[in-house]
Amino acid sequence: MSTDRVRYVVVGQWMTDVVAELPGPLREGTDTNASVQVLGGGAAANTAAWLAHGGEDTTLVARIGDDLLGRAGRAELEAIGVRCNLAVDPRRPSGTCIVLVMPDGERTMIPDPGANEALAPGDLSDDLFAHGRHLHLSGYTLLVDGSRMAGLSALDRSRLRGMTTSVDVASVGPLADTGSDRFLSWVTGIDVLFANESEAALLANLPAPRPEDDDATALAGAALAARTLCSTVGTVVVKLGPRGAYVQDSSGATAFSPAEGVDVVDTTGAGDAFAAGWLPAWRDGVDPVVALERGNRVAAQVVARVGSRP
Repeated sequence: MSTDRVRYVVVGQWMTDVVAELPGPLREGTDTNASVQVLGGGAAANTAAWLAHGGEDTTLVARIGDDLLGRAGRAELEAIGVRCNLAVDPRRPSGTCIVLVMPDGERTMIPDPGANEALAPGDLSDDLFAHGRHLHLSGYTLLVDGSRMAGLSALDRSRLRGMTTSVDVASVGPLADTGSDRFLSWVTGIDVLFANESEAALLANLPAPRPEDDDATALAGAALAARTLCSTVGTVVVKLGPRGAYVQDSSGATAFSPAEGVDVVDTTGAGDAFAAGWLPAWRDGVDPVVALERGNRVAAQVVARVGSRP
């Protein structure tokens, strides 16, 4: 398959999401009736899907199992328009994540990375790395011990070939387990870092945001975290959930855009979709506020329904 037209190379996890919409609190030790769906997921696969849905020529690099879920997942992504560079693991199953969605749309994830854990530098086709393209790396790839070298290899090859680069931190729990200093050492010098407010605070060694914080306090925290992290990376985008998103670049320029008002059903994949809306605008030199608006617009499409794909 020709890669001449590829603009985005997305590296990271492909997953199957088993999504359970709960009508209320989980009743431990007994049954809790729920609406259950099996859907495509995985942070990198979600971003690749939304980029392709937006008309961007995108290749996903990931690892799947030699099983029905992996084959169905490949077919789904190709139908959306994603070029799939998926290594097939002969021993490990395709990754699966149980997603518990509460009535307010907040979700708790229970992942089994499966084949994703074995993503290796050899799974990255060298012809994907070329001047003028953009690498988007899911932070999960760095936070999982088995796939870390693949993520570092992708960043190294992108820099050598003159590509722009972005990393989405992905999850505050694994980040805390790994350590902020280690993570920042891996992403130093990238062009764009995406983080939600909790991830940004942890990376910047700031107090964690509190649920009771008002909008002004949350925005001030995001601004301080972004200012701190810009000494390590070029541009920092802090995703503030229902409040919107904030950005600061290496020149000190900042921008904020409030989120679009929608009824939240499921927040799974909202950050992945935001990146897919923001990156093309940023690469095209669009005004920072407009770029944030585009990211928020795609994220709003995700949270308004169950599932993280177009």
